[in-house]
Amino acid sequence: MKETAIITGASKRIGRAIAEHLAINGWGVIVHYNNSDKEANDLVSNFKQKYPDQYFASVQANLSNEKEIGKLIPKVISESGGCQLLINNASVFNSAYILETSNELFEKQLDVNLKAPFILMRDFALHCKTGNIINFVDTRISVNKTNYAAYSLSKKGLWDLTKMAALEFAPDIRVNAIAPGVTLPPQDEDETYLSKLAEKIPMKRPGGIEPILKSIDFILENSYLTGQLLFADGGENLGLNE
Repeated sequence: MKETAIITGASKRIGRAIAEHLAINGWGVIVHYNNSDKEANDLVSNFKQKYPDQYFASVQANLSNEKEIGKLIPKVISESGGCQLLINNASVFNSAYILETSNELFEKQLDVNLKAPFILMRDFALHCKTGNIINFVDTRISVNKTNYAAYSLSKKGLWDLTKMAALEFAPDIRVNAIAPGVTLPPQDEDETYLSKLAEKIPMKRPGGIEPILKSIDFILENSYLTGQLLFADGGENLGLNE
């Protein structure tokens, strides 16, 4: 049986690109989504036509709902027969300084960006027993800027959780993280917006999706790698050229 991956938030943007990349490379893919049912199901239909020998499915869950998260991995296992890779890609990204952060905003950032990955990682280890987990953090974890205070804190927590899980789950499950930087523009912005952001980072250009996909390949191919973080951010974590 070929290997199967579940990717959270896989119907759009970075998650979709990861799903397409893994499918091209022979993986079965379970596309998780919350509200984007049409996009998810269209993607799965496309995969089934292109790669009829691989397993593809979509699964819905609200990652801010603890009960729905808890059902996700058992459902995936019962329907697919097994899963060898969990990619925690989905996140919410809302700006607010500490003094502007409401309790509701704080809870949502931590629920989706930290609590959900915690539950999914735990359940993956309990039900799947072996394989790989890749968590998406953010280059912001290397600094203490507070304009996205709750978001940044959730991603700092996810990086610490990555290291803790790597220690506890070894040697059967490897756990690593990727920290993207200037990758894709927000949905209401264009490439010009992204290029302006990139002017201050060492590499002076947006990275796009390719560095992330290559980072995933590197993690999967290096069987001695666990508890590590790859900054796919053009050097942004080193500091900005003001």
